Amino acid sequence: MNWARLRTIAVSLPLALLAVLVLVGVNEMGYKRSAEAVEALGRSHTARASLDQVLQGMLNAETGLRGYLLTGDKSYLRPYEQAVSTINASVRTLQGSYVGQKDLAELSQLIERKLSEMELTLKLRDQDQEAEAWRFVLSTDAGREDMDAIRGVATRMLERSTQQTMHSTEEILHSLTLSRMGIATAAAVGLLAFYLYLRNSRALREADEREQRVLARERDRLEQLVRERTASLSELAHHLQQVREEERAHLARELHDELGALLTAAKLDVARLKARLEPLTPESAERLQHLVDTLNSGIALKRRIIEDLRPSSLSNLGLTASLEILAREFSERSGIPVQARLEQVQLSESAQLTVYRLVQEALTNIGKYANPAHVLVSVENYANHVSVQVRDDGAGFDTAAVGAEAHGLRGMRHRVETEGGRLTVSSAPGEGTLVSAVLPHVAPIPAKAS
Repeated sequence: MNWARLRTIAVSLPLALLAVLVLVGVNEMGYKRSAEAVEALGRSHTARASLDQVLQGMLNAETGLRGYLLTGDKSYLRPYEQAVSTINASVRTLQGSYVGQKDLAELSQLIERKLSEMELTLKLRDQDQEAEAWRFVLSTDAGREDMDAIRGVATRMLERSTQQTMHSTEEILHSLTLSRMGIATAAAVGLLAFYLYLRNSRALREADEREQRVLARERDRLEQLVRERTASLSELAHHLQQVREEERAHLARELHDELGALLTAAKLDVARLKARLEPLTPESAERLQHLVDTLNSGIALKRRIIEDLRPSSLSNLGLTASLEILAREFSERSGIPVQARLEQVQLSESAQLTVYRLVQEALTNIGKYANPAHVLVSVENYANHVSVQVRDDGAGFDTAAVGAEAHGLRGMRHRVETEGGRLTVSSAPGEGTLVSAVLPHVAPIPAKAS
């Protein structure tokens, strides 16, 4: 990671983290304040509803009681009893939802006194002997005063609940405003971090592009240098190959001219000596015959060395005849049957020598390592190329395990590639070996029917 990327992270990452922290903090604070305000607002609504139920219950209770007192019909007692039950439940609800304990205590005291008064009036009404007593209680202003006091306290409590509701609503609005400001701030910080990231990313991308262009130019230069060096090495190797072949040809001529002349002269001298010394003793005749045999062996060895250095048959008889002779001599030496399927082909002198050396090296390797039952040598002519194959059914080998010491295969490959061809070697343990080369024509010739 380079310094520019580190600077980008050092600037953008803290800003992004700050934006996240601000957003989370503002949302959390706004949530808590809103939750508290909503809870207070709920209590205010509950308190208002309970106060409304208390006032309505008191009105219903007083109405039902007065109906019973005036008519004596006990059906009026049912609304009275229901109202009393509703009042008690509403007071209990107020105790859990209203925050002003002083007002609540005063209201509870007034309600209890008013209910006690109505209960007393009801008892007096039920006692016939004291009928004038409940009328006296009913005619006094004590009940009206209690109801006015209850309404006053309830009104005060409603106003306080309304204030609490307004305060809770303001708290919610304030929390929403803070949340909006916090989100806007976090968004601004996030946009700033994103802008810095984009700017630094663009700078990094431009730097990377410049670096890639520099690397591409350097790679192209190195590839061009490699191609030039490869071409130079190939040309040098081809030159060394030609020089080696020329040296072989020169050595073959020297052996043929100089050593051949010496051996021939020595053989003629032996013949003259044999003619002059007749009749020969058995020992002398044996010695002369041994000398003649030695000279003949030397002449044969000279010919074989010359053929290995520079096959004369290739220059005198052509590629097809030379390969037939090479296959026949290999079969005679090794005892391995060799089948030759050879077609006339048109190749340059150097390409013909390459094909000859390829088949010669392949047969040498077969004789050393393959131990096959049959060998096939084929040269086939196609429209655009010449195919040369040497196939055996011997031991085979693992081509992936071929090391750097396999100079024979490397030499064959280099010879073929120098002539613009391609060499492939296919083999596996126990499945034989196929050495195949494809070389281009020196000039277009009619296509072979396939």
